[in-house]
Amino acid sequence: MCHTLDPNDVRVFSGCSHPVLAADIAAYLSVPLEKTLVRRFSNDNLYVQLGASVRARAVFIVQSLVPPVNDHLIELFMLLDAARGAAAREIHAIIPYFSYARSDKKDAPRISITARLIADLLQTAGATHVMTMTLHSPQVHGFFGIPCDPLTARASIVAHLRKYDFSAGDTLVVAPDYGRAGSATRLAAQFALPVASADKTRLSDSEVRIGPSIDRQVQGYRRAIIYDDEIATGGSIIELSQRLIANGVTEIILVCTHGLFSNGAMGRLAAIPQITEIVTTDTVPIPPEKRLPHVTVLPVAPVFGEAVWRNYSRQSIGNLFAFGEDACP
Repeated sequence: MCHTLDPNDVRVFSGCSHPVLAADIAAYLSVPLEKTLVRRFSNDNLYVQLGASVRARAVFIVQSLVPPVNDHLIELFMLLDAARGAAAREIHAIIPYFSYARSDKKDAPRISITARLIADLLQTAGATHVMTMTLHSPQVHGFFGIPCDPLTARASIVAHLRKYDFSAGDTLVVAPDYGRAGSATRLAAQFALPVASADKTRLSDSEVRIGPSIDRQVQGYRRAIIYDDEIATGGSIIELSQRLIANGVTEIILVCTHGLFSNGAMGRLAAIPQITEIVTTDTVPIPPEKRLPHVTVLPVAPVFGEAVWRNYSRQSIGNLFAFGEDACP
Protein backbone atom coordinates (compact mmCIF):
# COMPACT_ATOMS: atom_id res chain seq x y z
CA MET A 1 0.00 0.00 0.00
CA CYS A 2 1.45 3.34 -1.06
CA HIS A 3 0.92 6.64 0.73
CA THR A 4 0.91 10.25 -0.41
CA LEU A 5 2.85 12.89 1.49
CA ASP A 6 2.65 16.63 0.92
CA PRO A 7 5.37 17.34 -1.69
CA ASN A 8 5.52 20.93 -0.48
CA ASP A 9 6.41 19.81 3.05
CA VAL A 10 8.61 16.76 2.40
CA ARG A 11 11.91 16.46 0.56
CA VAL A 12 13.56 13.13 -0.31
CA PHE A 13 17.19 13.12 -1.45
CA SER A 14 19.64 10.38 -2.34
CA GLY A 15 23.36 10.06 -1.92
CA CYS A 16 25.38 8.23 -4.55
CA SER A 17 25.27 4.79 -2.92
CA HIS A 18 21.78 3.59 -3.81
CA PRO A 19 19.70 6.03 -5.91
CA VAL A 20 17.40 3.25 -7.16
CA LEU A 21 16.23 2.44 -3.64
CA ALA A 22 15.82 6.13 -2.84
CA ALA A 23 13.65 6.54 -5.94
CA ASP A 24 11.54 3.54 -4.92
CA ILE A 25 11.00 5.00 -1.42
CA ALA A 26 9.99 8.35 -2.92
CA ALA A 27 7.60 6.58 -5.31
CA TYR A 28 6.02 4.71 -2.38
CA LEU A 29 5.36 8.09 -0.76
CA SER A 30 4.19 9.69 -4.02
CA VAL A 31 6.75 12.49 -3.78
CA PRO A 32 9.56 13.31 -6.21
CA LEU A 33 13.15 12.30 -5.57
CA GLU A 34 14.88 15.66 -5.54
CA LYS A 35 18.19 16.19 -7.29
CA THR A 36 21.47 16.03 -5.42
CA LEU A 37 24.69 17.44 -6.85
CA VAL A 38 27.81 15.54 -5.82
CA ARG A 39 31.18 16.12 -7.40
CA ARG A 40 34.85 15.74 -6.53
CA PHE A 41 37.48 18.46 -6.68
CA SER A 42 41.00 17.93 -8.02
CA ASN A 43 42.31 17.61 -4.44
CA ASP A 44 39.84 14.71 -3.87
CA ASN A 45 37.52 16.78 -1.67
CA LEU A 46 33.80 16.21 -2.10
CA TYR A 47 31.25 18.90 -2.91
CA VAL A 48 27.54 18.30 -2.30
CA GLN A 49 24.48 20.47 -2.87
CA LEU A 50 20.79 19.78 -2.29
CA GLY A 51 18.79 20.49 -5.41
CA ALA A 52 15.62 21.88 -3.77
CA SER A 53 14.73 24.19 -0.89
CA VAL A 54 14.43 22.43 2.48
CA ARG A 55 13.63 25.41 4.71
CA ALA A 56 11.14 24.43 7.44
CA ARG A 57 10.53 21.07 5.73
CA ALA A 58 10.91 17.41 6.70
CA VAL A 59 13.98 16.06 4.90
CA PHE A 60 14.76 12.38 4.26
CA ILE A 61 18.25 11.48 2.99
CA VAL A 62 18.86 7.93 1.73
CA GLN A 63 22.40 6.59 1.84
CA SER A 64 23.44 2.94 2.27
CA LEU A 65 26.96 2.40 3.63
CA VAL A 66 28.23 0.19 0.82
CA PRO A 67 31.70 0.30 -0.79
CA PRO A 68 33.37 2.74 -0.96
CA VAL A 69 31.94 3.00 2.55
CA ASN A 70 33.98 5.93 3.82
CA ASP A 71 33.27 8.07 0.75
CA HIS A 72 29.57 7.41 1.12
CA LEU A 73 29.74 8.14 4.84
CA ILE A 74 31.43 11.52 4.39
CA GLU A 75 28.94 12.31 1.65
CA LEU A 76 26.09 11.51 4.04
CA PHE A 77 27.57 13.77 6.73
CA MET A 78 27.81 16.61 4.21
CA LEU A 79 24.23 16.12 3.01
CA LEU A 80 22.97 16.17 6.60
CA ASP A 81 25.00 19.30 7.33
CA ALA A 82 23.69 20.98 4.18
CA ALA A 83 20.09 20.29 5.22
CA ARG A 84 20.71 21.63 8.73
CA GLY A 85 22.44 24.74 7.38
CA ALA A 86 19.49 25.35 5.06
CA ALA A 87 17.08 25.38 8.05
CA ALA A 88 15.29 22.04 7.54
CA ARG A 89 12.66 21.40 10.22
CA GLU A 90 13.70 17.78 10.76
CA ILE A 91 16.36 15.66 9.12
CA HIS A 92 15.99 11.90 8.78
CA ALA A 93 18.98 9.77 7.78
CA ILE A 94 17.77 6.59 6.07
CA ILE A 95 20.69 4.13 6.16
CA PRO A 96 19.45 0.78 4.81
CA TYR A 97 22.81 -0.93 5.43
CA PHE A 98 24.74 0.43 8.42
CA SER A 99 28.02 -1.39 7.80
CA TYR A 100 29.86 -0.07 10.86
CA ALA A 101 27.36 -1.85 13.09
CA ARG A 102 29.82 -4.76 13.04
CA SER A 103 32.22 -2.65 15.12
CA ASP A 104 30.03 -2.84 18.22
CA LYS A 105 32.40 -3.78 21.03
CA LYS A 106 35.95 -3.44 22.27
CA ASP A 107 37.31 -6.94 21.73
CA ALA A 108 40.98 -5.95 21.40
CA PRO A 109 43.20 -3.35 23.07
CA ARG A 110 43.29 0.24 21.77
CA ILE A 111 40.52 -0.01 19.18
CA SER A 112 37.54 2.18 18.42
CA ILE A 113 33.94 1.13 18.98
CA THR A 114 33.25 2.65 15.60
CA ALA A 115 29.51 2.02 15.52
CA ARG A 116 29.12 4.34 18.51
CA LEU A 117 31.44 6.92 16.94
CA ILE A 118 29.42 6.97 13.69
CA ALA A 119 26.18 7.29 15.67
CA ASP A 120 27.60 10.36 17.43
CA LEU A 121 28.84 11.88 14.18
CA LEU A 122 25.45 11.46 12.48
CA GLN A 123 23.89 13.55 15.22
CA THR A 124 26.73 16.09 15.05
CA ALA A 125 26.25 16.39 11.28
CA GLY A 126 22.59 17.30 11.73
CA ALA A 127 20.47 14.15 11.75
CA THR A 128 17.49 14.36 14.09
CA HIS A 129 16.38 10.77 13.43
CA VAL A 130 17.90 7.61 11.91
CA MET A 131 16.23 4.69 10.15
CA THR A 132 18.18 1.57 9.35
CA MET A 133 17.58 -2.15 8.87
CA THR A 134 18.79 -5.28 10.71
CA LEU A 135 21.68 -4.00 12.77
CA HIS A 136 24.45 -6.52 13.38
CA SER A 137 23.64 -6.59 17.10
CA PRO A 138 20.88 -5.09 19.25
CA GLN A 139 23.20 -2.96 21.39
CA VAL A 140 24.08 -0.74 18.41
CA HIS A 141 20.57 0.70 18.69
CA GLY A 142 21.56 2.06 22.09
CA PHE A 143 24.58 3.92 20.70
CA PHE A 144 22.36 6.62 19.20
CA GLY A 145 21.60 9.77 21.16
CA ILE A 146 18.77 10.59 18.76
CA PRO A 147 15.73 8.43 17.89
CA CYS A 148 16.74 5.42 15.81
CA ASP A 149 14.36 2.96 14.17
CA PRO A 150 15.98 -0.46 13.48
CA LEU A 151 13.59 -1.94 10.91
CA THR A 152 13.26 -5.50 9.65
CA ALA A 153 12.50 -7.20 6.34
CA ARG A 154 11.41 -10.37 8.14
CA ALA A 155 7.77 -10.06 7.06
CA SER A 156 8.82 -9.97 3.38
CA ILE A 157 11.19 -12.89 3.90
CA VAL A 158 8.49 -14.96 5.59
CA ALA A 159 6.00 -14.17 2.84
CA HIS A 160 8.52 -15.36 0.23
CA LEU A 161 9.37 -18.55 2.09
CA ARG A 162 5.68 -19.51 2.32
CA LYS A 163 6.09 -21.07 -1.13
CA TYR A 164 7.93 -23.96 0.52
CA ASP A 165 6.20 -26.85 2.23
CA PHE A 166 8.21 -26.84 5.44
CA SER A 167 7.88 -29.66 7.93
CA ALA A 168 9.36 -29.58 11.43
CA GLY A 169 10.47 -33.15 10.85
CA ASP A 170 12.76 -32.43 7.91
CA THR A 171 13.54 -28.67 8.03
CA LEU A 172 15.23 -26.48 10.62
CA VAL A 173 16.51 -22.91 10.82
CA VAL A 174 20.24 -22.51 11.50
CA ALA A 175 21.92 -19.42 12.98
CA PRO A 176 25.58 -19.15 11.88
CA ASP A 177 26.57 -17.99 15.40
CA TYR A 178 25.01 -17.48 18.80
CA GLY A 179 24.60 -13.75 18.13
CA ARG A 180 22.04 -14.49 15.41
CA ALA A 181 20.12 -17.08 17.44
CA GLY A 182 17.40 -14.63 18.46
CA SER A 183 16.69 -13.58 14.87
CA ALA A 184 16.72 -17.21 13.72
CA THR A 185 14.26 -18.12 16.48
CA ARG A 186 11.87 -15.34 15.42
CA LEU A 187 11.98 -16.58 11.81
CA ALA A 188 11.55 -20.23 12.81
CA ALA A 189 8.52 -19.37 14.94
CA GLN A 190 6.66 -18.27 11.81
CA PHE A 191 6.87 -21.84 10.46
CA ALA A 192 6.91 -23.77 13.76
CA LEU A 193 10.40 -25.08 12.93
CA PRO A 194 13.24 -26.04 15.27
CA VAL A 195 16.36 -23.89 15.57
CA ALA A 196 20.05 -24.72 15.73
CA SER A 197 22.98 -22.38 16.43
CA ALA A 198 26.54 -22.84 15.26
CA ASP A 199 29.55 -22.21 17.48
CA LYS A 200 31.62 -19.88 15.30
CA THR A 201 35.12 -18.57 15.92
CA ARG A 202 36.29 -15.83 13.57
CA LEU A 203 39.93 -16.23 12.53
CA SER A 204 40.04 -13.35 10.03
CA ASP A 205 37.73 -11.21 7.93
CA SER A 206 37.17 -14.10 5.51
CA GLU A 207 38.01 -17.20 7.57
CA VAL A 208 36.01 -18.80 10.39
CA ARG A 209 35.92 -22.06 12.29
CA ILE A 210 32.62 -23.83 13.01
CA GLY A 211 32.67 -25.97 16.15
CA PRO A 212 31.40 -29.56 16.26
CA SER A 213 28.39 -28.74 18.44
CA ILE A 214 26.29 -28.10 15.30
CA ASP A 215 26.68 -31.73 14.16
CA ARG A 216 24.28 -33.33 16.64
CA GLN A 217 21.78 -30.45 16.25
CA VAL A 218 21.24 -30.99 12.51
CA GLN A 219 21.46 -34.76 12.19
CA GLY A 220 18.28 -36.25 10.75
CA TYR A 221 17.23 -33.09 8.89
CA ARG A 222 17.05 -32.92 5.10
CA ARG A 223 16.72 -29.15 4.65
CA ALA A 224 18.28 -26.18 6.45
CA ILE A 225 17.46 -22.47 6.29
CA ILE A 226 20.60 -20.51 7.19
CA TYR A 227 19.53 -17.10 8.47
CA ASP A 228 22.13 -14.32 8.83
CA ASP A 229 22.11 -10.54 8.90
CA GLU A 230 24.60 -10.21 6.05
CA ILE A 231 26.77 -12.19 3.66
CA ALA A 232 30.02 -10.47 2.69
CA THR A 233 32.86 -12.77 1.64
CA GLY A 234 30.72 -15.83 2.38
CA GLY A 235 33.38 -17.49 4.54
CA SER A 236 31.03 -18.22 7.44
CA ILE A 237 28.24 -19.49 5.21
CA ILE A 238 30.49 -21.75 3.14
CA GLU A 239 32.10 -23.29 6.22
CA LEU A 240 28.69 -23.82 7.84
CA SER A 241 27.15 -25.22 4.65
CA GLN A 242 29.92 -27.78 4.29
CA ARG A 243 29.38 -28.83 7.89
CA LEU A 244 25.64 -29.24 7.31
CA ILE A 245 26.19 -31.26 4.13
CA ALA A 246 28.63 -33.54 5.97
CA ASN A 247 25.82 -34.27 8.43
CA GLY A 248 23.27 -35.27 5.81
CA VAL A 249 21.57 -31.98 4.84
CA THR A 250 20.81 -32.10 1.11
CA GLU A 251 19.05 -28.76 0.59
CA ILE A 252 20.12 -25.36 1.93
CA ILE A 253 18.25 -22.06 1.63
CA LEU A 254 20.41 -19.04 2.45
CA VAL A 255 18.59 -16.02 3.82
CA CYS A 256 20.19 -12.69 4.69
CA THR A 257 19.12 -9.06 4.82
CA HIS A 258 22.29 -7.49 3.46
CA GLY A 259 23.78 -9.25 0.44
CA LEU A 260 27.21 -7.75 -0.22
CA PHE A 261 28.68 -10.87 -1.90
CA SER A 262 32.17 -9.38 -2.04
CA ASN A 263 35.43 -10.90 -3.30
CA GLY A 264 33.75 -13.52 -5.48
CA ALA A 265 31.43 -14.80 -2.76
CA MET A 266 28.53 -15.36 -5.13
CA GLY A 267 30.58 -17.64 -7.35
CA ARG A 268 31.79 -19.71 -4.40
CA LEU A 269 28.24 -20.06 -3.07
CA ALA A 270 26.95 -21.00 -6.52
CA ALA A 271 29.52 -23.81 -6.64
CA ILE A 272 27.73 -25.60 -3.77
CA PRO A 273 24.86 -27.49 -5.46
CA GLN A 274 23.02 -28.11 -2.19
CA ILE A 275 22.39 -24.34 -1.92
CA THR A 276 19.15 -24.19 -3.90
CA GLU A 277 18.16 -20.57 -3.24
CA ILE A 278 19.76 -17.39 -1.89
CA VAL A 279 17.24 -14.86 -0.55
CA THR A 280 18.36 -11.32 0.22
CA THR A 281 17.05 -7.75 -0.01
CA ASP A 282 18.06 -4.64 -1.90
CA THR A 283 19.48 -2.72 1.09
CA VAL A 284 22.70 -3.23 -0.87
CA PRO A 285 22.56 -2.65 -4.65
CA ILE A 286 23.18 -5.96 -6.41
CA PRO A 287 24.36 -5.60 -10.03
CA PRO A 288 22.72 -7.78 -12.72
CA GLU A 289 25.79 -10.00 -13.10
CA LYS A 290 25.42 -11.15 -9.49
CA ARG A 291 21.72 -11.96 -9.82
CA LEU A 292 22.03 -15.63 -10.63
CA PRO A 293 18.85 -17.63 -11.37
CA HIS A 294 18.62 -18.94 -7.81
CA VAL A 295 19.12 -15.49 -6.21
CA THR A 296 15.96 -13.71 -5.03
CA VAL A 297 16.19 -10.00 -4.16
CA LEU A 298 13.29 -8.69 -2.07
CA PRO A 299 12.49 -4.94 -2.10
CA VAL A 300 12.75 -2.94 1.13
CA ALA A 301 11.34 0.34 -0.18
CA PRO A 302 7.84 -0.56 1.14
CA VAL A 303 9.25 -1.08 4.65
CA PHE A 304 11.16 2.21 4.68
CA GLY A 305 8.32 4.02 2.93
CA GLU A 306 5.84 2.76 5.52
CA ALA A 307 8.18 3.80 8.35
CA VAL A 308 8.55 7.28 6.84
CA TRP A 309 4.77 7.59 6.50
CA ARG A 310 4.12 6.50 10.08
CA ASN A 311 6.78 8.80 11.47
CA TYR A 312 5.44 11.72 9.48
CA SER A 313 1.82 11.02 10.50
CA ARG A 314 2.83 10.28 14.13
CA GLN A 315 1.78 6.64 14.13
CA SER A 316 3.42 3.69 15.86
CA ILE A 317 5.99 1.70 13.91
CA GLY A 318 6.56 -0.97 16.56
CA ASN A 319 5.61 -3.85 14.28
CA LEU A 320 8.28 -2.79 11.78
CA PHE A 321 11.12 -3.09 14.32
CA ALA A 322 13.81 -5.71 13.90
CA PHE A 323 13.47 -6.90 17.50
CA GLY A 324 9.70 -6.73 17.76
CA GLU A 325 7.86 -9.97 18.35
CA ASP A 326 5.01 -8.85 16.08
CA ALA A 327 7.19 -7.94 13.10
CA CYS A 328 5.55 -10.63 10.99
CA PRO A 329 1.87 -11.05 10.17
